[in-house]
Amino acid sequence: MCLAVPGRILSVTGDDPLMRLGRVDFGGVLKEINLAYTPEAKIGDHVLVHVGFAISVIDEAEAEQVFSHLREIGELDELSEAGG
Repeated sequence: MCLAVPGRILSVTGDDPLMRLGRVDFGGVLKEINLAYTPEAKIGDHVLVHVGFAISVIDEAEAEQVFSHLREIGELDELSEAGG
């Protein structure tokens, strides 16, 4: 099953809205993520990411709630082992 995983944007690069990338922290796992679907996303925001694309901006409380559920079912361990 594919899930959208929350992460926090650490940096943003690119001026072209379709090629804008964010360096996103997923609880210690860092990945470059396409921000084309979330043009409003900025450094410090939390985003839900699915297959390399940020699909929505969420608040910190919602992100922590999702991380808590993923920890409970052991999915964060698999994310760390797979490298994201």
